[in-house]
Amino acid sequence: MIGGALEAGFWGMVAGSALVIGAMAGYFLPVPQRLIAAIMAFGAGVLVSVLAFDLMDEAYRQGGFAASGAGFLAGALIYTVINVYLSRRGAAHRKRSGEQMARVGGSGTIIAVGALLDGIPESIVIGLSLLSGGAVSAVAVTGIFVSNIPEGLSSATGMRRAGWSAMRVMATWAAITVMSGLAALLGYLVFGSLPLSAVAAITGLAAGGVLAMLADTMIPEAFEVAHEFTGLITVAGFLVAFVLSKLSG
Repeated sequence: MIGGALEAGFWGMVAGSALVIGAMAGYFLPVPQRLIAAIMAFGAGVLVSVLAFDLMDEAYRQGGFAASGAGFLAGALIYTVINVYLSRRGAAHRKRSGEQMARVGGSGTIIAVGALLDGIPESIVIGLSLLSGGAVSAVAVTGIFVSNIPEGLSSATGMRRAGWSAMRVMATWAAITVMSGLAALLGYLVFGSLPLSAVAAITGLAAGGVLAMLADTMIPEAFEVAHEFTGLITVAGFLVAFVLSKLSG
């Protein structure tokens, strides 16, 4: 059990480390906004595939419609309530470019809290994938890693414009990476001893939270820059993840 929890925590940190990588690039390099939007759309497509074919399918198999469906709706509701609160405090556009973020006036701290909100259900997904399948879902880790890169890119740019030092920005994202690892570890450790119906509900909860995040933040912010190409890139991400999940299965 402890070995599995540590493995889940490790892969949670691997996925979360993309925030630091993105932040370093966003702080020090002039990354084109269209590239950020394209990565965001691709990552969204990958995560939709993970939700549909890895998480919800597994949740249904373990607990049926009632447990998985109730958890799915509850996850979306919880995410939405917290996201509305954070959005009103300045984190509504945490995935936007530096210029857009500066225009809407989001604070660096609340943006980081919003990023943590996005990352918790994603990290729990990693722990649950190890719990249900005996091995971490490579597709889930890849999708979460890819989706974290544009968040680190765009938010770090906004933080730099707000006057944050490089050390403060990197320390913030490193802390969120560690917390992502802890969330994955707890996702495995805490839920491992629960009945299958409870695990199904929690899997649905994490899936609902991630899907609400995609609809509320990633896809709209990607469309803001990529416009008509957002759908095509998202479909490409979905297809790649679908093929990988079938090949690994």
